[in-house]
Amino acid sequence: MAETTYPKRYTITAALPYANGPVHIGHLAGVYIPADIYARYLRSRGRDVKFVCGSDEHGVPITIRAKKEGITPQQAVDKYHELIKNSFADFNISFDIYSRTSSKTHAEVASGFFKKLYEEGKFIEQTTQQYYDEKAQQFLADRYIVGTCPKCGNENAYGDQCESCGTSLNATDLINPKSTLSGEPPVMRETKHWYLPLNEYEAWLREWIVEGHKSDWKTNVYGQCKSWIDQGLQPRAVTRDLDWGVPVPVEGAEGKVLYVWFDAPIGYISATKDLTPDWETYWKDKDSKLVHFIGKDNIVFHCIIFPAMLKAHGDYVLPDNVPANEFLNLEGDKISTSRNWAVWLHEYMQDLPGKADVLRYVLCANAPETKDNDFTWKDYQARNNNELLAIFGNFINRAVVLTHKYYNGAVPQRGELTDFDQEVLQQLAGFPEKIAASLEQYRFKEALGELMNLARLGNKYLADTEPWKLIKTDASRVETIMNIALQISASLTILSEPFLPQTAQKLANMLQYTPGKWDVAGSVDLLPAGHTIGEAALLFEKIEDAVIDAQVQKLLDTKKANELANAVAAPAKENISFEDFSKIDIRIGTILEAEKVAKTKKLLKLKVDTGIDQRTIVSGIAEYFTPEEIIGQQVSVLVNLAPREIKGIESQGMLLMAENADGSLAFMQPSKPIVNGGGVS
Repeated sequence: MAETTYPKRYTITAALPYANGPVHIGHLAGVYIPADIYARYLRSRGRDVKFVCGSDEHGVPITIRAKKEGITPQQAVDKYHELIKNSFADFNISFDIYSRTSSKTHAEVASGFFKKLYEEGKFIEQTTQQYYDEKAQQFLADRYIVGTCPKCGNENAYGDQCESCGTSLNATDLINPKSTLSGEPPVMRETKHWYLPLNEYEAWLREWIVEGHKSDWKTNVYGQCKSWIDQGLQPRAVTRDLDWGVPVPVEGAEGKVLYVWFDAPIGYISATKDLTPDWETYWKDKDSKLVHFIGKDNIVFHCIIFPAMLKAHGDYVLPDNVPANEFLNLEGDKISTSRNWAVWLHEYMQDLPGKADVLRYVLCANAPETKDNDFTWKDYQARNNNELLAIFGNFINRAVVLTHKYYNGAVPQRGELTDFDQEVLQQLAGFPEKIAASLEQYRFKEALGELMNLARLGNKYLADTEPWKLIKTDASRVETIMNIALQISASLTILSEPFLPQTAQKLANMLQYTPGKWDVAGSVDLLPAGHTIGEAALLFEKIEDAVIDAQVQKLLDTKKANELANAVAAPAKENISFEDFSKIDIRIGTILEAEKVAKTKKLLKLKVDTGIDQRTIVSGIAEYFTPEEIIGQQVSVLVNLAPREIKGIESQGMLLMAENADGSLAFMQPSKPIVNGGGVS
């Protein structure tokens, strides 16, 4: 069998997160965890790797976020760049550099890239009609235009998409469009832009993707690319009218910037340039392998548009693979930043400190590699308690505790091997290559499963040999058993590092072992006889129901807040005359006494000083207020309502309450103290 040859170096990119909000678990599962596992694995194999990423800081959503928060676009990206960068660091994502597209280096690289294509005539110029806000005196990007969706009638659809029905739109499709900047209807004006003629690269893309990558690209990636090419490619604008971004570096382009889709992927190149003076070898040498890790919403940009840009430029290598994942849902619902329906990374790290590896494990074990998957907190708890703790943690704890109990922490001598020992060691020797084969094919879930199978092998080996029983009758046999168990433990230290870096470090400290490279992980001599290991420590802790219930409640509170925010008020009742209204007598009163009405859930018996008198009122507010908390409260009272007997009590009036969308009640109270009997008009 011919020996496998590998590239001289690897350039690994992870999708640039948009700097208008934090990172959530959907981003982690789709992009950053698989990219980090792959980079760590390659480093463990001794390969030359550059793992680059950075914040995508240009485009309309940045300006919208800045406007919403009352800050400048630069202040907005500074805020979220730091939040995202720190979150990744806390989560042990091992970027070689985390850069940003608002940097000076990026502006130079992006401008130079555009200028080369411009000077070589690779762009076409087109003058088109676009919406313009005369009051704000600027052209409007799609997200700065709202109107009525022609599909569902939603009156707040954006110029690129209706978030109510999900339909993709053009701004000109909207009914009664208006500018979000001024609120005025926009007008159409001519504007000139430069376009990348993707249609001219269609034949090349078909040959390169459809014929060249059918067998090695993931089915979902290949299928989406083929569909786009089969529909026919059209020229795509590379500039737009905006005051935030990389200025277009040619005459006659004042007030225009590079379109963010053109600008952002060049961020991978500029990040590498900031990282190393040898950056060109990672992007221009044919012996460099370029791999993009992205979510499925970025497939077209990384597989069709960016490669067309690189091809047009002529100096760069093309992506070897783009192992895009599908989407991750949350508790049966689509993750949504606008609805705050997400598990945010920075909040997770605050709420569950020290459990970065648990989330890494759960998101990899449940990765949306071939289809959308669902994250639930109950599954998170079960995988921690039943897999990480019960399998991986249990095996390591047994091996270390027994070694200290029988040999004071010294690795015992391995003696004569039984057929069972030989079989176990043979399986151990095969795991490094078995896991590697899955990782080389970007099958991360499968690779993690094999890692856990190694831990299962260790557990089964101890359970089947029962050294705690043999120690009394065959002490020399126990030495061999414990030696083998410790070799498996050391192997797990090496092989778990790409998946569970924090755990691998804990395990290395416990074994007092400096892990070797990947290829030695199947050796039976990682820990020599006589080597002293440290005391046992828990690799994982049981996660109790209360921890999970708190996270579930956090989501329920979010859902409730969304429902309240989107609640539609009930329609108005029929009009009444002023004469009818003038008959109503509403006064300010103070609650003097309050008690529950026996054998009811909703009723409170109140004594209220109305200024006119002190009267009894029965009110159905017991589900929202306790008697103790409302005594002394000033309330609005309808005092001329005819008395009514309720549960044998004559009620002489009615409290006026405000009802929220969820049915909860609030008192209609004066903003400052009013003398009892004061009228409400």
